[in-house]
Amino acid sequence: MQHEIDEAEAEEAAAEGGDDVSAGNADEQPAGQSEEAGAEEAAQQIEKLAADLKAKEERVLRLQADFENFRRRTGKEKEELSAVVTQGILKDMLPLLDNFERAMAAEKKDAEAFQKGVEMIYTQLQEVLKKNGLERIETQGKKFDPNYHQAVMRVQDEEHEDDDIAQELQKGYMVKGRVIRPSMVQVVAN
Repeated sequence: MQHEIDEAEAEEAAAEGGDDVSAGNADEQPAGQSEEAGAEEAAQQIEKLAADLKAKEERVLRLQADFENFRRRTGKEKEELSAVVTQGILKDMLPLLDNFERAMAAEKKDAEAFQKGVEMIYTQLQEVLKKNGLERIETQGKKFDPNYHQAVMRVQDEEHEDDDIAQELQKGYMVKGRVIRPSMVQVVAN
């Protein structure tokens, strides 16, 4: 746009310089005709610049509309993908729900069978969660790391070094390398 304005100014300056030359040759061309020609050229240049400006404004509006459509479309795709992932996880958990219903319907007299059934459901739940990317954060024999652990208590223990994890109070978990809940731990401070 600036380039077109510069060109228009250069042409205008050349036209003014040409008017001076033609004014010196008044015998060849009347002064009124050269002024009319210069005004006509300027009007044409203005029309051309106005048309270019209008075209660029329309292009900007089209680009803004395209961007808005793109933003809406990607938002919708993100929601659909989230729904598909949620459906997959819930589908994997349906057998767990079935097993819990069976366990609750079992006779209350057989406590050992009930205990075994609950253990099987727990194992099945761990497998489903692991299949969907859940990993347990290990604390046994590890040093305290604030990226993975949350220290809730400091204890003295001569058998361990400073910043060793003395005890895990609550398990922590990650999903595909990202911590979703840090492990709550006791940390040695001698």
